Amino acid sequence: MQSSAFMSRKEIIGFVILAALIFVIFPAVLDNFRLNLFGKYLTYAFVAVGLALCWGAGGILSLGQGVFFGLGGYCMAMFLKLEASTPENTAIQSTPGIPDFMDWNQLTELPWWWEPFYSLPIALIAVVAVPVMFAFIIGVAMFTRRVGGVYFAIITQAFAAIMTILIIGQQGYTGGVNGITDLRTLLGWDIRTDEAKTVLYFVNGVLLFAVLLVAQYVRKSKLGRLLIAMRDQEDRVRFSGYNVANFKIFIFCLGAAFAGIGGAMFTLQVGFMSPTLVGIVPSIEMVIFCAVGGRLSILGAVYGALLVNWAKTSLSESFPELWLLGLGGLFIAVVMVFPNGLAGVWSEKIEPRLLEIMGKKKSVAPAPDGAPAE
Repeated sequence: MQSSAFMSRKEIIGFVILAALIFVIFPAVLDNFRLNLFGKYLTYAFVAVGLALCWGAGGILSLGQGVFFGLGGYCMAMFLKLEASTPENTAIQSTPGIPDFMDWNQLTELPWWWEPFYSLPIALIAVVAVPVMFAFIIGVAMFTRRVGGVYFAIITQAFAAIMTILIIGQQGYTGGVNGITDLRTLLGWDIRTDEAKTVLYFVNGVLLFAVLLVAQYVRKSKLGRLLIAMRDQEDRVRFSGYNVANFKIFIFCLGAAFAGIGGAMFTLQVGFMSPTLVGIVPSIEMVIFCAVGGRLSILGAVYGALLVNWAKTSLSESFPELWLLGLGGLFIAVVMVFPNGLAGVWSEKIEPRLLEIMGKKKSVAPAPDGAPAE
């Protein structure tokens, strides 16, 4: 595929600007604490990019993306917890060698489904495979029965609530409401130091751009055009002989894979994973990231995740009692005034004005020597 078909000049400029922000400007102007915060924000951007494909391109609004984010995070946390639960580190427990929360809940041996997570390659595969498996089950159950729109959104929201209750209820196996904490090393590398957080920030950035390139390929492919056609005229696509359900299942699973990667990187960047990141509230916040940035733009979704989380942190620091109202007001204002989000503001308002200014400058040619300029 030619590069011109894969990415337009405007899109290349957008990618370059985002790369400059992530890899040059933020590390240069932010201290270690703030850079770590932006590393956490980048993990949410994975989910926002997946939503831009599912919701923006395919018209599939999922209010349960936090489930896939959490599943990916728990898969990584299980490996890290087992590495931290060596007999030497847990010698004071009644049953050394198992995670501390299992010992507190009087478990005497590691559950069989935890044992594969002693292996990092298996854990990395599970980070993607487990969310995709759950998404596939939901997709087959819903899309083959032509469940969509508001009904699908409500069902995914209910699924997020059920998963949260399940994780909290199985405290001896999942850590319960506290989640999986006290994560220390990755193959002996201490992930709690400032240097490690900085390295993980850059790893986040590289993985995010890999995900963006995959998303861009999907958008520019025939599948991307079919997704947009399904969003606008689903029945017409179905009557043309295409299996709409299969396309929806695929893009829903791809969004779940992106969210799982983001969840795993969140666990590494922040050092824990808990059910508070799985439920309804975080899932709705993830939709807000995409809506504010622009659900029709994958780059806009990234900017939305960064902006909303930065605003959330800033407002909670300055106005701890009012930050929720401020965040809600930001979302309502953007959606009502600019329904296509920040990406729509750029493409509809700012960019045409810039091109107009540049065009005027180019049209004014220098006057010949001795002749008056017009």
